[in-house]
Amino acid sequence: MASPVPPRVPRPGYGPPNLNPNLQRTPDYLSDNMQNLQINRPPGPPSAMPYSSGPRPPPPFANSPFSSSSSLTPPMSSYPAAAPVSRPGPPPSGFPRAAAPPTGPPQSSPAPNLASGRPSVPPFSQPPPFGLRAAPPQGPFPSAPSMTGPIPQPSIVQGAMSNGPSVFSQGTLPGGPRFPSAGIAQQPPVVPPPMASSPRAPPGQSIRPFPGSPPYNAPLGAPSQLAPPSFAASQGMQSPMATPYGSQMWQMQSRPGAPLIPSSAQPPRMYGMPPPPTNQHLPPVPPIMGHMSASGASITGPSKIDPNQIPRPIPSSSVILFETRQNNQAGTPPSATSDFMVKDTGNCSPRYMRCTINQIPCSGDLLTTSSMQLALMVQPLALPHPSEEPIQIVDFGEGGPVRCSRCKGYINPFMKFIDQGRRFICNLCGFTDETPRDYHCNLGPDGRRRDADERPELCRGTVEFVATKEYMVREPMPAVFFFIIDVSMNAMQTGATAAACSAISQAIADLPESPRTMVGIATFDSTIHFYNLKRALQQPLMLIVPDIQDVYTPLETDVIVQLAECRQHLEQLLETIPTMFQNNRVVDSAFGAAIKAAFLAMKSTGGRLLVFQSVLPSVGIGALSAREAEGRTNVSAGEKEVHKLLQPADKTLKTMAIELAEYQVCVDIFITTQTYMDIASISVVPRTTGGQVYYYYPFSALSDSAKLYNDLRWNISRPQGLEAVMRVRCSQGLQLQEYSGNFCKRIPTDVDLPGIDCDKTIMVTFKHDDKFQEGSECAFQCALLYTTVYGQRRIRVHTLSLQCTTVISNLFRSADLDTQFTCFLKQAGNEIPTTPLYQIREQITNLCINVLHSYRKFCATVSSSGQLILPEGLKLLPLYTLALVKSIGLRTDGRIDDRSYWVSHVSSLSTPLVVPLVYPRMMAIHNLVSKEADESIIPPTIPLSSEYVTDDGIFLLESGEDCFIYVGNMANSDILLQIFGVPSVDEIPTQFVLKQYDNELSKKLNNVVNEIRRQRCSYLRLRLCKKGDPSGMLFFSYMIEDKTPGGLSYVEFLVHVHRQIQTKMA
Repeated sequence: MASPVPPRVPRPGYGPPNLNPNLQRTPDYLSDNMQNLQINRPPGPPSAMPYSSGPRPPPPFANSPFSSSSSLTPPMSSYPAAAPVSRPGPPPSGFPRAAAPPTGPPQSSPAPNLASGRPSVPPFSQPPPFGLRAAPPQGPFPSAPSMTGPIPQPSIVQGAMSNGPSVFSQGTLPGGPRFPSAGIAQQPPVVPPPMASSPRAPPGQSIRPFPGSPPYNAPLGAPSQLAPPSFAASQGMQSPMATPYGSQMWQMQSRPGAPLIPSSAQPPRMYGMPPPPTNQHLPPVPPIMGHMSASGASITGPSKIDPNQIPRPIPSSSVILFETRQNNQAGTPPSATSDFMVKDTGNCSPRYMRCTINQIPCSGDLLTTSSMQLALMVQPLALPHPSEEPIQIVDFGEGGPVRCSRCKGYINPFMKFIDQGRRFICNLCGFTDETPRDYHCNLGPDGRRRDADERPELCRGTVEFVATKEYMVREPMPAVFFFIIDVSMNAMQTGATAAACSAISQAIADLPESPRTMVGIATFDSTIHFYNLKRALQQPLMLIVPDIQDVYTPLETDVIVQLAECRQHLEQLLETIPTMFQNNRVVDSAFGAAIKAAFLAMKSTGGRLLVFQSVLPSVGIGALSAREAEGRTNVSAGEKEVHKLLQPADKTLKTMAIELAEYQVCVDIFITTQTYMDIASISVVPRTTGGQVYYYYPFSALSDSAKLYNDLRWNISRPQGLEAVMRVRCSQGLQLQEYSGNFCKRIPTDVDLPGIDCDKTIMVTFKHDDKFQEGSECAFQCALLYTTVYGQRRIRVHTLSLQCTTVISNLFRSADLDTQFTCFLKQAGNEIPTTPLYQIREQITNLCINVLHSYRKFCATVSSSGQLILPEGLKLLPLYTLALVKSIGLRTDGRIDDRSYWVSHVSSLSTPLVVPLVYPRMMAIHNLVSKEADESIIPPTIPLSSEYVTDDGIFLLESGEDCFIYVGNMANSDILLQIFGVPSVDEIPTQFVLKQYDNELSKKLNNVVNEIRRQRCSYLRLRLCKKGDPSGMLFFSYMIEDKTPGGLSYVEFLVHVHRQIQTKMA
């Protein structure tokens, strides 16, 4: 039996727990400093607002304005080394205006490879601190604030590929012009930037690219070839040195009897289709992509294809400037995984809403013909790039925002004013309304209101309205954070309890500094222990609730108290809990009862419930049994009934979760376990309440405590909203089909979100119920009503208007690869609990084949049948589809809990993080020192194939969730000594913590890991992998391009896709 972990936990500010008493601590530990999150939060809140107690009734969802929920506003970070982010709109009255940000040293002495100890991206629902507000903007659209103090000179990243935008970069990127000037690729109206490796920035350029992955782009719609050099040059970038697939075609042999048709550069139109509109400056569809040519009667195998010539993500390092509308048309947004900055010129940023197709088919038949799906990915509180203009806050006073009286759509740039401005036509439902008298303005010669450019709601795609009393059924709720910690024997012995207490103790420093911020804490094993934290007591008082079938809350008013009043008692208690329970011999866990009891304490206010759970819930409400043995049997028997183990065991927790959501309680669960937990049943609670599951398996107190702390700190300090409700509206001609994500839905049109944060995405699918006119526009509008953590009620409105088309080739030109694939992934995740895995794999593969077949049939019929033709915008769809089929969620060899966690994770996953989850980045790290000094921090990426993994190398692979370091068994002993401090592979401990040693290679590796963590907005679990043991097998399971016992290699998959298309064409 393992000895209990030392109970003394460090005070806040001293770094996270390192629960191995024999391990020598060094100040350079990544895990000791953990400053990767960099989310500086200004200390000052607005004045407290009163709130009433009593349960919040369900919101009124009639025609009255939007019902109950939440809103955030970005504040400004003014800590050293953080680029200030202006809070939108004028400050609340009574706040002093700006003094310069402090320029002194950071608060602590972090490791050389890390930034300041406090986070440097503020939750944007929090106002700036007193004395730190920037000067008031001149005019209605304030510019981004400028940096004060010295600014490091950045350089354009070169040669790196990264697969996700850095949500943390807000505040960590240096200042510089809000939108780039010379040297930065500016995006044309429809055609995305070329796939050219960009040159280094000119000496005077100070824009640093937004970390993330490259745009995989050449002219949209063109079958995959590199953009011609002249196009690259016109974008201000070097011509490519060589094409990514080689200039020659990759060849495939035709089927017997298939005639070779001469190729042509112009695709034919379908019969009866009008010619493409002349106002669309789209490139013609060139011939094929690099295809397999016919040299015989049958396909002889993949040996005809050069693996080096097939489509793969292309690194890109230039920052793209994207204007959401140009020449009165919506532009095609850059890839979600690329580095881009947005200028809102009428449509909202693609960070907030992104459509699978950026031109809407005029009819349902055309959409069906294309085989593509019409869906929106909505991330209403997404973090903007720090150089983008802040969201404007508009206050209409007591009357509230102007809305359509029929569909309740909010005023936006696409509503048309007529009759000298006295009336306006709704762009969503077509109804004509009278303009409110105090909102009237004459029209100019162009038919626009004369004040349109001065009113954010008439010229911006995203705006935030101040909600009036009409949008509230009670006073806005306070920010309540209630922590529940598992103290059963297993949790104590593995160090999970001590790690949780330490993480909470440090993270409370990042809670909103407001009189409205309230906290509570409880522990549980087979009984529940509440704690009275009132200041009047000399020490916290334990209150035990033994009844776990019919639970109750003792002394409700004293269990949740103001943070300012109880901080000292809370810190004292967190230090004492590990000692108090160190000899606990209770093995049972009353998980469901603990949640129910905490809910009763929070019922009058609502709030965020954070649960730290280590063992399978075994007693009381929602008790579960171990089902994994049955799962293993079924897997070996052919997975006939396995999917039932991915469904909740019963409806108890679901029923409780719906009640939690009704009273605005959002639940997050941190699972620190070494055994089966039945995540399929447990995850129902966070999924229904707008929360999420954090999964640490197998939990190691040594290597996972740092990640636990960072995950908790980001959870409570990121931009977030409370008691939210969201509705998406669309133009007549479409109807909303379904919402998908983490929420509770009581009526068909709205989703209730007890909690919503900057990382959560909701998928919305649509279907046609009428036809659009060619050349008209279809609009989508997302409205999120919510409360900030400081008690301000807001309505955030995002509007996106896209052109309608009857030409199928326009659909493929404007298809969005990342959003299409995100749609595939989320649909697969929704199917996994109810459908056998082999069926889902087949469905996903067929989705990909059907899209490529439609393109081949209707847009490239003049090319040879022996050629595989991929639309430029979707050329990576086969690779990502194969990666999804081989992912943890769809593999048959994984643990049931791993698959259940994957399903839970993808349900709210944002578009930029979808690709790296299934197709991670891999890079060599043994040769970091040989890189040139002026290259990017992240080294060049390597294809996910074992032929690139050598026995004498050391490789890093990151998925946005995990970070694997693979050490070859013949790795150089000097390099091992520099990185790990030991000369041989066998001496590296399995539970390893990355340290920083005093040598260049170690420092560069720490910089790489830190940069990835910053980009991914996640601490990432570091896991060591060695050849020949299970960890090595885990690493090679991510080699997507390799052939596996149950799956095709990438080359074989392309051959398979081509054969299926040929069969359909025949």
